[in-house]
Amino acid sequence: MSMDLDPVEQRVTNALKRLQLTHLRETLPAVLSEAARGSWTYLEFLDRALQREVDSKQAKRVRMALQIAHFPCVRTLEEFDFAVQPSVDERLIRELSTGNFLAHGEAVLLFGAPGVGKTHLAIGLGRKVVEQGHTVRFTTATGLLSVLGKAESEGSLAEKLTEFAKPRLLIIDELGYLPFERRAAHLFFQLVNRRYERGSLLITTNQRVSEWGTVFGDEVLATAILDRLLHHSHTLMITGESYRLREKRQSGLFRTGPAAAVPEPEGPQRKRPEKSR
Repeated sequence: MSMDLDPVEQRVTNALKRLQLTHLRETLPAVLSEAARGSWTYLEFLDRALQREVDSKQAKRVRMALQIAHFPCVRTLEEFDFAVQPSVDERLIRELSTGNFLAHGEAVLLFGAPGVGKTHLAIGLGRKVVEQGHTVRFTTATGLLSVLGKAESEGSLAEKLTEFAKPRLLIIDELGYLPFERRAAHLFFQLVNRRYERGSLLITTNQRVSEWGTVFGDEVLATAILDRLLHHSHTLMITGESYRLREKRQSGLFRTGPAAAVPEPEGPQRKRPEKSR
């Protein structure tokens, strides 16, 4: 701090420090200079100065929330190429990006073969939810069950279930890539039941619902899980070629793109994705 700082400016700086208006305190000289050049009114100065402080705090909050979310990489909805994957219901994705589905603990289920963009969409939606001020946690299905299994063996399952029940949105990626052992399936049910109508789940899977009995090793348990997930849900079925295989084909590794299996919900869920109540 300069020794010849104006006494009034010194008092203002001290007050900003006590009020924890960090950004404004650090940028005050530049803001004052800009205000003088622009001949701002008192109200304009206050409005712009406070807005910059709000923007700074929001950016800091988002950075911290993104770290807590444990996203494996940076993916945004703006980067997603809907033209390349025309089966993706862009209107539904835009609706989900508002975060309105969180209000009633609704679930989002993304079905599709590997590489069609499910994880990209899940992370992109998760980032939007974070930006709106909500808490998000990202995990893979295998990682989640590993953590819950370890907690159970150590006698801390209740605490770990509470931890995963807290975020407004829990994203579980890659469900169905590996079958669950029976005990793991029961742990997954406990988590789904804990969050049912309390906290939203976003799940990506490459398995149609008719195969979930095999995934969980128990038809009755799979039905109980699906009953809770589909009760208040949005489903999205993504078809088409894997992004990664398309790149290999374009590079000349493949002459034609291999046909991708198209997992999709059965029964009424085959209809255009919509909320079921």
